[in-house]
Amino acid sequence: MIRFSEESSYCCRKSQSKSKMMYNRRSLTTPNLHMETINYKSKKLKVYSEIERRSQPVSADASGKSNAGFYYSYDKLFIIKTLTSEEVERMHSFLKHYHPYVVERHGKTLLPQYLGMYRLTVDGDEHYVVAMRNVFSNHLATHRKFDLKGSTVDREASDKEKEKDLPTFKDNDFVKERTKIYIGDEAKDKLLETLGADVDFLTGLHLMDYSLLLGIHDCTRAEREREEAIASGTGDVNAEEEDEDAEDSEGAGNTVTWANTPPDSPHSLLARDTSLCQYDAAAIIPDLDIYAIPSSEGAPVREIYFIALIDVLTHYGVKKQAAKAAKTLKHGSNVDGISTCDPEQYGKRFIEFLSKAIE
Repeated sequence: MIRFSEESSYCCRKSQSKSKMMYNRRSLTTPNLHMETINYKSKKLKVYSEIERRSQPVSADASGKSNAGFYYSYDKLFIIKTLTSEEVERMHSFLKHYHPYVVERHGKTLLPQYLGMYRLTVDGDEHYVVAMRNVFSNHLATHRKFDLKGSTVDREASDKEKEKDLPTFKDNDFVKERTKIYIGDEAKDKLLETLGADVDFLTGLHLMDYSLLLGIHDCTRAEREREEAIASGTGDVNAEEEDEDAEDSEGAGNTVTWANTPPDSPHSLLARDTSLCQYDAAAIIPDLDIYAIPSSEGAPVREIYFIALIDVLTHYGVKKQAAKAAKTLKHGSNVDGISTCDPEQYGKRFIEFLSKAIE
């Protein structure tokens, strides 16, 4: 699927020529939630072959402990995540507070941008999925990525994870590599204000175990890779000009589709503020890269950071309290780095860790 805003954007592919697939759609973008039932009949018509090819979701690598499935839309602007029935219930409860908060903040939040939640009934089996904006860019390569919680116990990438082309590193890896987010004092203050407001919101709902997803685009590396590609004859010297002409472009495995401009919320926190941007920010497309923040002028590295909160639906209930007790028994009561803790402690430690990580 390429877009999630219109019913006509959905393309279903079934082996039977006249089998039915039913979608129950719940809108997440309005306070008065409602459910729509949409019936589709798939037909083997040649005219739909190209549409179907371009509409197939692309499987995305998932590094979390859950068994959730992740899929990119064809243009990689959106992500589809499978949900359990329990997670659907949490989402319903969360949305009552999520929408007023986003409106009150005028879209200035790092919370996930949820676009729709759906129940798919296929041959009698029900499946739940949620559609949301992709944190990372669909035209700038992500060279490194981190999942940060502010904790230290069991918070490093496994050897198996490190073998991947783009592994998801964690807090201890971040510290060992001495990684920093170089955005300057003014941008740091703005980012921490937004993070603080979001954390207070989640704490008030008794939520914890969320993460900061950080993707890093290395501008120097990207330029070098492009020059090498051009020299070897595999790159396109006119790629930038084509981008400016709003043509489809491919780079680092990403494809941009320019039809149907995506919604303008949440606003890019810093990309629109030219006083905070240096020359590398020219690569940012504000309407697409809503989570992008360029490194500050004079920083020791030239990077673009993609930052957002993820996995925000975990309630600190009986299960998490039991998990905390088990980890405390294993690691000792004086260990402050256990990821499972009460929301107040979790939020405080989370902000403190990120305050040190940002310069």
